[in-house]
Amino acid sequence: MQTGFRLNLSPVKEPLGFIKLVEWFAAMFAFGCCGGYSGRNVISLLCGEGKNETLNVTFTYPFRLNQVLLVEDNATLCNRTMSATHLMGDSSSSVEFFVAVAVLAFLYCMIALLVYVGYMHVYRDSDFGPVFDFLVTAAFAFLWLVCSSAWAQGLQKVKHATGTEGICTSLKSQVNCEVTEFSSMRTLDISVVFGFLNLIIWSGNAWFVYKETCWHSQKRSSRQEAERGRGPGPI
Repeated sequence: MQTGFRLNLSPVKEPLGFIKLVEWFAAMFAFGCCGGYSGRNVISLLCGEGKNETLNVTFTYPFRLNQVLLVEDNATLCNRTMSATHLMGDSSSSVEFFVAVAVLAFLYCMIALLVYVGYMHVYRDSDFGPVFDFLVTAAFAFLWLVCSSAWAQGLQKVKHATGTEGICTSLKSQVNCEVTEFSSMRTLDISVVFGFLNLIIWSGNAWFVYKETCWHSQKRSSRQEAERGRGPGPI
């Protein structure tokens, strides 16, 4: 069996390779929409007697909000001296897990596509390649389910902590406040959508990879032998 590189783009036109290409783009969009995010909210402090003050809070990936300083120590707001105050919550574990899965999926798709277009003759002549591909594809489908669900929950915590209720809770009701300018979190919402989209794509691709494995071919051969063994029915 020859194992050298043979460029053949036909696998990309088949579901096996085409879906892998779609997975590559979907994984790239998943981590690209949240990896470099930076947002800024403007908070109005209602001091009474018609006097208002404003605060600006900037939060970025990976959303360790409990390290984001909202009010500096000994700052004077609404004629009150306040201690250092931070936002609430920490969504770094969920978003970093999500990004890690997306980056690993992105890299695996690149490797798989290289094998498909250059070493498909080796891939289909061996049992190890398709079986390994199927197990990794199934594992990524499960990981997309877990990390997307975790990041969707983490994003809700980010929205709450940077909203009016969350910031007023962080200020411990020392002054009345209201968020008047919200940073757009559309890209973060899109990242969650791509996460669950990847779950669907990888789950569907698992079937096409399974058809390349020896398990599927043995099952099909057994069915054909059983049909031949029955012979023609009575006339």
